[in-house]
Amino acid sequence: MEQNFADLREVRYANVSGDERSIAILTHVLSIFFSIIAPLIIYLVKKNDSRYVGEHAKEALNFGISVFIYCIICIPLIFLIIGIFLLIAIGIGSLILYILAAVKAADDVLYRYPFTIRFIK
Repeated sequence: MEQNFADLREVRYANVSGDERSIAILTHVLSIFFSIIAPLIIYLVKKNDSRYVGEHAKEALNFGISVFIYCIICIPLIFLIIGIFLLIAIGIGSLILYILAAVKAADDVLYRYPFTIRFIK
């Protein structure tokens, strides 16, 4: 029995308004600059108004928290030099994933970030 795990990474929504789409895109773009704060505010304000926006904000928030934890773990590794390279990789990787999630949000798709600990369910 074969299962396609790529299908679990994306969920397509139907009947999404332009405002919901714009806020979902904005959630991921603002997360690049305000990692945890922007998605937290959007989640708290919009979670009851729009399931679509709430899910995007929750995904971005969980990813932001996960990235923060990964960076904290890398700090002691700086003394072993590898921490510097890991921090650079985390920064570049998270930037790419935030942009990818914003592009998916423009297509009415909920992108599930990889390497994310789901704190908020």
